[in-house]
Amino acid sequence: MFKRLLIALVLAGALAQVPFEAAAPVRYRFSFPEPQHRWMQVEATFPELGSAPLELRMSRSSQGRYSLHNFAKNVYDVHAFGADGREIATSRPDAYGWNVTGHGDTVTVRYKVYGDRVDGTYLAVDTTHAHINMPAAVMWARGFDDRGAIVVFDPPSGARWQVATQLHAGSTAFEFTAPNLQYLMDSPAEFGPVVMRQFLVGPRTFRFAVHHTGTDGELDGLVRDVEQIVRQEGAIYGEYPDFEPGHYTFLADYLPYASGDAMEHRNSTVMTSAGSIARSRTELLDTVAHEFFHAWNVERIRPRDLEPFNLDGANASGALWLAEGFTQYYGPLVLQRAGLVDTLWTARMLTGLVEAVSESPGRLVRSAEEMSRMAVFIDGDRPVDRTNWSISVTSYYPFGGAIALALDLTLRERSNGRTSLDDFMRAMWRRYGKPGGTREGYVDRPYTMADAEATLAEVSGDSAFARDFFARYIQAHDVADYTRLLGHAGFVVRPVRAGAAWLGDLRLDARNGTARVAALVAPTWPIYASGIDQDDEIRLLGGTRIGSIEDVNAVLRRHKPGDRLALAFVERGGAVKTASVTLAEDPGREVVPLEAAGGALTPAQKSFRDQWLDPQ
Repeated sequence: MFKRLLIALVLAGALAQVPFEAAAPVRYRFSFPEPQHRWMQVEATFPELGSAPLELRMSRSSQGRYSLHNFAKNVYDVHAFGADGREIATSRPDAYGWNVTGHGDTVTVRYKVYGDRVDGTYLAVDTTHAHINMPAAVMWARGFDDRGAIVVFDPPSGARWQVATQLHAGSTAFEFTAPNLQYLMDSPAEFGPVVMRQFLVGPRTFRFAVHHTGTDGELDGLVRDVEQIVRQEGAIYGEYPDFEPGHYTFLADYLPYASGDAMEHRNSTVMTSAGSIARSRTELLDTVAHEFFHAWNVERIRPRDLEPFNLDGANASGALWLAEGFTQYYGPLVLQRAGLVDTLWTARMLTGLVEAVSESPGRLVRSAEEMSRMAVFIDGDRPVDRTNWSISVTSYYPFGGAIALALDLTLRERSNGRTSLDDFMRAMWRRYGKPGGTREGYVDRPYTMADAEATLAEVSGDSAFARDFFARYIQAHDVADYTRLLGHAGFVVRPVRAGAAWLGDLRLDARNGTARVAALVAPTWPIYASGIDQDDEIRLLGGTRIGSIEDVNAVLRRHKPGDRLALAFVERGGAVKTASVTLAEDPGREVVPLEAAGGALTPAQKSFRDQWLDPQ
């Protein structure tokens, strides 16, 4: 018995030293026979199949998106062939897949896919370029998650196009590879007249690949600013990730027909805008700062419920307030630290964050965690039925950004400037992001909410504080005292229209002398108690006939907070109603630098602001 066991162990050790021979990669070829008609020809070859049916799928979601997009809707003219060139019949198990049975060792699938949207999610093809998001273009096979992929790009006849992507370089300028399906689907490509700029920060290489209508001088100036952003964000984390292909690539399309959008990826980002470098410089840089911050936060510091990414369904997470919201906060903050904006611009950004939680009725309905989970419905989804989202949902971007602002200023206040949100992000990086993945495209140590809270306890040195902060601002509905917190840095939170009467932020549809309520009435508005709501027609307010929003505003100007006004309206069913409205003061607030409000910074305020907003 012992001898047989010893022999088995020796044989096992010998076999362990034999290198594992990976299965043959899937081969994709992208070609463009008629780019003027906005479609791309895809040929996909799946080798070493065995005898099981080949289950082919088009993704229902896209890396970095959370809702469904159902890319199969743009796929057509699908044909499968065996190694001998004979066509094999396919069947459709559902709307998103094709099954191939009775095949041999290899199957080649050919299909067309239409695409005409330049953004971070879809495919766009025309005579000038191909803008390729892989989930929108690539058919994949169940059970092939760990297969490598080879992707070959064939330019249209006569076109002098080149490829920019985070895919690994192959044997030619038009051949690239991916180690597995997750990495492949996370690797967008710009194929066209790409203009490339490159810079180094330490040993790291950064590439800016752009298709645009501007000048070389405008591009050079933009890239210099991009480098400052890259340096400031590296300072926050203390280091850069190990970018697997040896570089990080910004893929930008600044074209008149592009949609404004951006999407993060593991070693690259896609940024699209109809604005030019000359006209939209700060907006474009804000996008750069946000997306590059994701190279750490979400691409490597990843919530457990997003790992691995589900290509075949929606991706729900309760942590988007941190993954997206904290990134939303840091983007503008980095622009300030890099000297690319002034404090007045930063104050406008802070105003948006404070408003998101202080004035939005959605905060009273859903917590930050619950708001994050709404992403599967609001991230690009367009419901046909009416919803009450306008009064029950606040985007997890500014909601999370406001939480980040409160936490950053609170940590600085509690520690006399020794601890900040930068320390929290560095701790999350060291514990969950930097350990990385043993497989490219995967994260080995995704975090939970309990992990994030424990990290805050470690950084602050106070577990009770961390527990209280999560309980109040993330899992409940409390709002931080932004007036006090921002006051430490010499910013004032003041009324926009002090003393002005307000009945709610009504939207009216004025037609033919009538005024119908065009959006839902929030329960936090004074007019809510009257019972009026969307589609009802306002007839009289304070004795004045109402035919437009200007009529409403004229009535409000004649009154003050606390006044009680008679209201007459017609419900959409035809019933005439009367009620009264007690006016409140307009709750609108804005954040301004103390010096812009006529004050002067104290030495303590200046020191606090400098530590927060100056270059790191």
